[in-house]
Amino acid sequence: MTAPEGRGIAGQTDHFRILHVSTGNVCRSPITERLTRHALVDRLGDPLQGGLIVESAGTWGHEGAPMEANAEIVLADFGADATGFVGRELLDEHVIRADLVLTATRDHRAQVISMGHSAGLRTFTLKEFTRLVRAIDPATLPDAHDEGVVERARALVRAAAALRGWLLAPNADADEVYDPYGAPITFFRSIGDEINQALDPVVTALTGVPAHH
Repeated sequence: MTAPEGRGIAGQTDHFRILHVSTGNVCRSPITERLTRHALVDRLGDPLQGGLIVESAGTWGHEGAPMEANAEIVLADFGADATGFVGRELLDEHVIRADLVLTATRDHRAQVISMGHSAGLRTFTLKEFTRLVRAIDPATLPDAHDEGVVERARALVRAAAALRGWLLAPNADADEVYDPYGAPITFFRSIGDEINQALDPVVTALTGVPAHH
């Protein structure tokens, strides 16, 4: 039996897959996917993003759909690339292959974990993961330069999972990114800002490189 592509729970490879999950895979998760890629290229200057693969899917994913027009506008605001995006429904294989699953809400997190595949230790809401990452001393992680971004990313997920029970959300809303589907562009932009702010410390922790401001 051959291991599926990527690592997930199937043994080490030189890639690390980040899976962003929302409901329709047309608003929040495409924005998060493309902002993550944009930030990684900014930090690493590398189209392969140091072996990090960034994908997205939706628990009620609109298979084959483009992202919402307002999501494209938000990405353009950040100078991120919206081209070639195609919506996907979340499948078992996506979860199996993922090394880190970041969801928009706690409800999405519960749905991913309920799929099994030992997903519990790899699945966080985006904002939950940001909170945990901020509490991790970067000096305790492998050096991305010496050992590679993939090793550093794996260590970061392990450290975050170990911290989770100790560092609880200040309130129920703290870990949620609300759905802008059908909302005006102003709300989309506020969600885009929220996602971007949550991603910034995550990408810095993954790569060991702060943003170029």
